Amino acid sequence: MPNFEEIVAFLMTPSWAVVALGLLVVLGAPVLLHVILSSSVTYIVPPVVLLLGPGGGGKTALQTLTTYRNHDESDGTYTKFLLVDTPGHGKLRNVAMGKLRRADKLRAVVFVVDAAALGEHDVLAATAQYLYDVLLLLQKKATAAAASGGNKGAPGVPVLVAANKMDLFTALPAAMVRSALEAEMTRIRASRSKGLLDSGVGADDLGAEEQDGWLGEYGSEKFSFTQMQEFDVQVDVLPGSVMAEKPDVDTWWWWIAQRI
Repeated sequence: MPNFEEIVAFLMTPSWAVVALGLLVVLGAPVLLHVILSSSVTYIVPPVVLLLGPGGGGKTALQTLTTYRNHDESDGTYTKFLLVDTPGHGKLRNVAMGKLRRADKLRAVVFVVDAAALGEHDVLAATAQYLYDVLLLLQKKATAAAASGGNKGAPGVPVLVAANKMDLFTALPAAMVRSALEAEMTRIRASRSKGLLDSGVGADDLGAEEQDGWLGEYGSEKFSFTQMQEFDVQVDVLPGSVMAEKPDVDTWWWWIAQRI
């Protein structure tokens, strides 16, 4: 068995064996350390709250503000969660809807709307169209889960319609934001149903397709957010001002806190 001096002499003498041993140590040690650490640490995915809504509503400003307000100042405790922003531009809507469709541990959706611009018909129509698609996707997911029985007992995903920019003079009150969206979504539902009737779909398939794309209580004359409770999707409309000189979003934080 070689003694200490012989081992030192071997390591200090240039040779291919020494080079190979050095490379093995340099390259293998980090890999070995990573394997040890990854096998001993359990990664916990925090609950996710997804930010959706048209561009210019204030989603990014809310996410930035959350970075500094994700704790309870009264007792110094906090709950970690991921507030995931999504693009609001219409051409990137598929990206946002994809995140909604695939989000893991999704606890809530915050749909931010510009309450100061909802009085404009084009803005209201675009906002209601987007919200319609969001709620319809959640409705379909809840229906599919109930039919399969795979997620029996799993709670639905609640939705907060965050009526932003309440500090502006033109902002609609939260109650009017709710009624305006419900009325426009009633019109959208009727329009889609009529479009399906005019598309030439066979009578045998028409009922199933119409019901699949019908938001809320099937056959109802008017849509209301309360109809989403049938699919375990609670929809709330709360006012706030994320971009004011003194942001007023405590009601939103409290709503989120109750769901994560």
